[in-house]
Amino acid sequence: MVARILVVDDIEANVRLLEAKLSAEYYQVLTAYDGPTALAMAAAERPDIILLDVMMPGMDGFEVCRRLKDDALTRHIPVVMVTALDGRNDRVTGLEAGADEFLTKPIDDLMLFSRVRSLTRLKTIMDELRQREDSGRRMGVIAGAAERLGGSGGRVLVVDDNERQAERMAAELAVDHRPIVETDPEKAHLAARGPVDLMIVNANARAFDGLRFAAQIRSDEATRNVPILVIIDPDDRVKMVKALEIGVNDLLARPIDPQELSARVRTQIKRKRYTDFLRTNLDYSLELAVTDQLTGLHNRRYMAGQLDALVARATKGGEPVAALLIDIDHFKQINDNYGHDAGDEVLREFALRVASNVRAIDLPCRYGGEEFVVIMPDTPIEGAQLVAERIRLHVSGAPFRVTGAAEALTVTISIGVAASCGETDTPEALLKRADQGVYEAKAAGRNKVVAKAA
Repeated sequence: MVARILVVDDIEANVRLLEAKLSAEYYQVLTAYDGPTALAMAAAERPDIILLDVMMPGMDGFEVCRRLKDDALTRHIPVVMVTALDGRNDRVTGLEAGADEFLTKPIDDLMLFSRVRSLTRLKTIMDELRQREDSGRRMGVIAGAAERLGGSGGRVLVVDDNERQAERMAAELAVDHRPIVETDPEKAHLAARGPVDLMIVNANARAFDGLRFAAQIRSDEATRNVPILVIIDPDDRVKMVKALEIGVNDLLARPIDPQELSARVRTQIKRKRYTDFLRTNLDYSLELAVTDQLTGLHNRRYMAGQLDALVARATKGGEPVAALLIDIDHFKQINDNYGHDAGDEVLREFALRVASNVRAIDLPCRYGGEEFVVIMPDTPIEGAQLVAERIRLHVSGAPFRVTGAAEALTVTISIGVAASCGETDTPEALLKRADQGVYEAKAAGRNKVVAKAA
């Protein structure tokens, strides 16, 4: 997977070495030799990953990382800190500054490329979600609140048959989170289907294969988005690389350092919540795109797509599809006499009555203004006419109570009914026949159902 990588180091030889290694693997490499230049390039170029040296004069790597994560333009770029130091204090400091991972000099090529590939996959997913969220913001259908998302109070599932190690982790995590320990992988898999913010898996478990379990979590649609932190032996390079290849989010070396554990857990939970926030906003924006906001029914755009598919199936020998086109009689008078708020109340109540009188497979939609359509799969015209009559009686038989009206309003409707027929029928022709039915119902005095055969 190709990525644009910004390499930051004050020593030119180090920069050129990394540049040569990455370029040989077809990565596009950008370079900077100090912190301020790195910040400017990150904001301007938006690289996919930043490889950031810790020890630099003036502004060190920790400060650069903090500033990157504080800037809305760059906070989503994964940062890998490169250091000649292997002390726990530096790892914790870097993680708290927002770093995603550490590489120790001299850099192991296998770990470098494994980490780059893993973080590139993550960045690609995040970028797609953020782009779709930005589209929703521009259309005004979603609003942002991601800045309030934190990394504490998470539900953490610890999967480890080493009970002493698991209990120590749980005790440490209980200060800020809600840990659950599970030694049985099958029970853990079931637990992961619930509200879990993070799974911690022991890759060196004796009773089960920790990486195989992680792979099963990734292959299950119900759990594949749960982040996984793997506890691993730092000398087992093969297993570390395999863990990243199967989609593990982060690695924590043994022996476990409590502060590093807390920092990595906090980072993963915060990222999980942000990703969930983006996905929820995306789902909401997609729902708004196909839903009428006033009535809660599907809109004309969604109806058209569904009707096209159903008519196409019917013309190829499938079951017929019927359409009811419904128009509220004298609706303009309601708006003129009682105001548009009253008219909106009538539309909402009418939508509820229509939806409660059709089957679960039927599709009630707002067509526009006071016109509604019900698409009825696998329904001949005679069956659709019976449903239309039931809707008409339910609407006219019970007055509508609206705010501002001294008494309840009597509302009637005119309905045209049509069903698909023949191999040459089209959605447009079907709706046109239903519309002709509405016209004839109104001409005959309104409050009627008229079926129009082809």
